[in-house]
Amino acid sequence: MSSKFIYLHGFASSPQSAKAVYLCDRFAQIGLSLCVPDLNQGDFSHLTITRQLHQVGTLLPPLPTSVTVVGSSLGGLTAAWLGQNYQQIQRLVLLAPAFEFLTHWLPRLGTAQLQQWQTDRYLQTYHYGENCLLPLDYDFVLDAAQYRETELSRPLPTLILHGIHDEVIPVQSSRDFARHRPWVQLIELDSDHALANVLPEIWDIIKAFCQLSGK
Repeated sequence: MSSKFIYLHGFASSPQSAKAVYLCDRFAQIGLSLCVPDLNQGDFSHLTITRQLHQVGTLLPPLPTSVTVVGSSLGGLTAAWLGQNYQQIQRLVLLAPAFEFLTHWLPRLGTAQLQQWQTDRYLQTYHYGENCLLPLDYDFVLDAAQYRETELSRPLPTLILHGIHDEVIPVQSSRDFARHRPWVQLIELDSDHALANVLPEIWDIIKAFCQLSGK
């Protein structure tokens, strides 16, 4: 059976993120291609999880090709939902997945700013890939609210790598997700949300999980 590997970058990030570039290089060294779509689609302002799901869905090959999706942060949450909905996806690697994303993110904005966002429809949001502020439509929140992790029930091999010092998505979110899903393996790392200091370790773990050979 042939295989395809896809990497999904995080919220307000890009295919040029440190993890995306690093993993693309590692995959290339062992003769494999890692597909890294730009989830911004040139229109970050109208980003939604639903749009990401549709975008990646069009990239999936027909069965019996087996697909492994590696997702970082919000890309990890998106990967989990793709795994729920598409039979081609046979394996997931989630890097600091953004479970309970709105629960962790919205309180940081504060009540006044959140109400202003609802009124104005757009919130100026820092985009790390573009290194500038970009407007984000409130539909992003409305759309994200419909995706509840309790509905993620498809038992496919899933590896979660999460930093114990994560300041964006607490590692407890991944612990809670893995607790009642025996098909999920959680490995906690001595790192923060970026996981920048443990990239070689992450690559070794991914290679073992995906049974990849090479450097």
